[in-house]
Amino acid sequence: MKSLLASSFLIAALFFGSSVNAQKFSELDKSPLDIAMYRGQDKAPRVRVIYSRPQKKGRDVFAKKDGLEKYGDVWRTGANESTEIKFYKDMMVGDTKVPAGTYTLFTIPNEDEWTVILNKDLDTWGAYGYKEERDLVRFTTPSHKTAAPIESFSISFQPTESGSDMFLGWDDTYIQIPIEEVEM
Repeated sequence: MKSLLASSFLIAALFFGSSVNAQKFSELDKSPLDIAMYRGQDKAPRVRVIYSRPQKKGRDVFAKKDGLEKYGDVWRTGANESTEIKFYKDMMVGDTKVPAGTYTLFTIPNEDEWTVILNKDLDTWGAYGYKEERDLVRFTTPSHKTAAPIESFSISFQPTESGSDMFLGWDDTYIQIPIEEVEM
């Protein structure tokens, strides 16, 4: 009986001990993943953006030389993997009709305006493999100063009569991108 009890205890210890030691979880990401969503009046999804949110942490964000993101350089519009934007139906982005589908969202920040880019390449890391010839949409929009600094890069949607404006903001800067639903 002692032998059976000892064997059972040993088996249980090995089973529980190995399963606890086998699990290793990573630390929290310094630029956490987030999702921004625009839903139509019928509550059905229209646009989803998956992006990582870098933090300001007292640093200069947008600048000519010493910023985290240099004026005139292609930016992944977030951190880590390139930001992905999914359109659940055909939409007008700026002045261009964009077919339903998933694209990467890149930007080129400048002091007074940004270039907004929807690119056909997916599953890319940062802007390192960015290829201009894969652009679907490219247009400029004015940049604006925020009332107060934004610590974490953020994307949000504000409904309009014909769709939504997508806002991208970080530090003391934001841009506004009009997105309109295409009538069928």
